[in-house]
Amino acid sequence: MNSIPSNYGRSKKLGDKNDLRIKAIENGTVIDHIKPGQALNVLHILGVNDNFTNTVSIVMNTDGERGGKDVIKIEGRELTEKEVETIALLSPKATVNIIRDFEVVSKRKIGTPDSICGIVKCVNPNCITNSCEPIETRFAVTENEKTKTLSLRCVFCESVMTTEVFKYLL
Repeated sequence: MNSIPSNYGRSKKLGDKNDLRIKAIENGTVIDHIKPGQALNVLHILGVNDNFTNTVSIVMNTDGERGGKDVIKIEGRELTEKEVETIALLSPKATVNIIRDFEVVSKRKIGTPDSICGIVKCVNPNCITNSCEPIETRFAVTENEKTKTLSLRCVFCESVMTTEVFKYLL
């Protein structure tokens, strides 16, 4: 009978059973500092569903240096710029780390974009972007410093979205 080493799955630094680790990935992306509770929405943005075959690790509502956070690791996949911009709408303080040969080759704080195009559908059914015209949606993005919430203003009809942006992703 094989026995499991006493430190299996534990942090080498602390050795505490409450400090379990997720296996490092060889190549792929780590999205860190996701707003707590948003990891599943981020997976939806990335098209991770029951047909997705790459290894995905998720930690939700864990403690971090800056408070609570979610973390996602995706083996064998690097994000597109459009995916990063979309994640910024849900979690503008997130970071995206590109991993190659077990090393971080790029680390980027996402930040709040000034504008977004072709990511969100306008809430106004009469907006020209919701007609038969081939016009890509475009929104100016502002962040309320006090409440830390984002507002999107359609540049065509001036409609403003402040909550549940996720429901209107294209």
